[in-house]
Amino acid sequence: MPNRLAHETSPYLLQHADNPVDWWPWSEAAFAEARERGVPVHLSVGYSSCHWCHVLARESFEDQETADYLNAHFVNIKVDREERPDVDAVYMEAVQAATGQGGWPMTVFLTPDAEPFYFGTYFPPAPRHGMPSFRQVLEGVRSAWADRRDEVTEVAEKIVRDLAGREISYGDSRAPGEEELAQALLGLTREYDAQRGGFGGAPKFPPSMAVEFLLRHHARTGSEGALQMARDTCERMARGGIYDQLGGGFARYSVDREWVVPHFEKMLYDNALLCRVYAHLWRSTGSELARRVALETADFMVRELRTNEGGFASALDADSDDGSGKHVEGAYYVWTPAQLTEVLGEADAELAAQYFGVTDEGTFEEGASVLQLPQHEGVFDAEKVESVRRRLLAARAERPAPGRDDKVVAAWNGLAIAALAETGAYFDRPDLVEAAVAAADLLVRLHLDEQARLARTSKDGHVGANAGVLEDYADVAEGFLALTAVTGEGVWLEFAGFLLDHVLVRFVDEESGALYDTASDAERLIRRPQDPTDNAVPSGWTAAAGALLSYAAQTGAEPHRTAAERALGVVKALGPRVPRFIGWGLAVAEALLDGPREVAVVGPALDDPATKALHRTALLGTAPGAVVAAGAVGSDELPLLADRPLVGGEPAAYICRNFTCDAPTTEVERLRSALNG
Repeated sequence: MPNRLAHETSPYLLQHADNPVDWWPWSEAAFAEARERGVPVHLSVGYSSCHWCHVLARESFEDQETADYLNAHFVNIKVDREERPDVDAVYMEAVQAATGQGGWPMTVFLTPDAEPFYFGTYFPPAPRHGMPSFRQVLEGVRSAWADRRDEVTEVAEKIVRDLAGREISYGDSRAPGEEELAQALLGLTREYDAQRGGFGGAPKFPPSMAVEFLLRHHARTGSEGALQMARDTCERMARGGIYDQLGGGFARYSVDREWVVPHFEKMLYDNALLCRVYAHLWRSTGSELARRVALETADFMVRELRTNEGGFASALDADSDDGSGKHVEGAYYVWTPAQLTEVLGEADAELAAQYFGVTDEGTFEEGASVLQLPQHEGVFDAEKVESVRRRLLAARAERPAPGRDDKVVAAWNGLAIAALAETGAYFDRPDLVEAAVAAADLLVRLHLDEQARLARTSKDGHVGANAGVLEDYADVAEGFLALTAVTGEGVWLEFAGFLLDHVLVRFVDEESGALYDTASDAERLIRRPQDPTDNAVPSGWTAAAGALLSYAAQTGAEPHRTAAERALGVVKALGPRVPRFIGWGLAVAEALLDGPREVAVVGPALDDPATKALHRTALLGTAPGAVVAAGAVGSDELPLLADRPLVGGEPAAYICRNFTCDAPTTEVERLRSALNG
């Protein structure tokens, strides 16, 4: 019989709706139940494409005996971390403080007042590798609760006090300058893996935000070292197994330093960020590889993640049926030489093995290989390679596909809107811009209420109950601002303004200028989460700074610019020390140092050929964070177009920066050189 999760919208919670565990969603009613029964709360946090979350579920939550024990001695709460990033952040901070590490699945035991007292991640069904079994953990917690309640309560209260004392040392409210950004570059150079690209060792994550900083730093200063780190990292990732060589799109991370074996789940946020990074790399260098990867990644998102309502689904699972009914990680993506031969015949299989680095020993498990693009001495016949790729992709499509998490997360859709709008504009792909507009329409129609408050998720056209957090407001505003630049439609600027007004009123600490991850009127947790560092996506704090700065450049809104500058104080403090983890903040700081520049393009109409040429040139400018407004002369659609006449009857571009303007130009070449370095 289904448990209480049967009525939820989260695909992750619905995966647990038939467990014999009597799960509750996160709610006051669950804690009231724990108080009434006098039992602790077992909080389990995960997400739908998490491999070890599925393993824990199969081993323990689907096991009747374990479920009976959980139901008898605990109130069990299941949380989708992607729906409730605030709950996840607060308890993950406690797990990391107590154990020095964190991850998912996250297992936390709480008092009925939601105070944590015991933590862990995955627990096996039997003791192994020095880890206790899940049952041993449950028995230990139950016995401590029954026999040493005062001690447990004291520990829980101390943990909450310690968390409250971990307020961020904010530094000052001044944005970083030349010196701090140069120190950040030096810090990245020290951690750079010159042999393999990327930063640090295994596991290796795509450093999207750091690469954006490097590209902007190069554009502003001409630093060749910054450009080389960005270019080489992007090339190594694109040639590695982390990139899907047949269908496009990136996996979550590489388990090794060489980018060979990925953790196979594909997340919307990674692909949105990387699509934009590769489009910007092409804009800076003209790299054909960057162009191909940007377009293939955009096409992957539209083809495999787009929902019937026009939004973008959250993720594809790492695991899928290997054909024998067993769910295996990577089964959909890997190949053996025999499988290549079966699809391609011997001669073409040999070519494919050589081209994609498939070996007899295999680069993954059980003799299978992850497809890569190793550097080759010889020259391959491009038509033959394309034919091989097409046939392998068609054969792969016959395999059981990985599951898809269909919920639409506002923040990640904002990132996808920005990436698709820009990629579509750069490469003359109006279909990609249309996909961005459709996703933006869905967010406005479904996720925004009458006060322009944002809901975090929806699924199948039904909006979820959870309020948007700071990253939702910031990333959706970022997407709308990108659409403003690409389409020239003022409605997107207006919606961005509504969202950013909420940021100023409900998320900013008026005294310090610091930002919180949850609104002032959001549900109260044991502490109000606040994290300025990037994780898999830009932090809400620095994403908000970036959107506020762009909005101020488009509109001249002084409160928004002041808020952006004050928010960047944290980047001044952290950028020189931990540049890898505040890359988006560093990228925004580059935009602030450059102005950012404001470009207004006017013509008789936006689709007039000469106006279009100037508009496109403006969008392709590499000046960090430059904003673009384009439209018909006399239009009141966008503030930057006001009082901008044609020049000698011809379409013209106006560039302003730090309250001074250059003479307008009607020439594409002059505009290009003014915006590139």
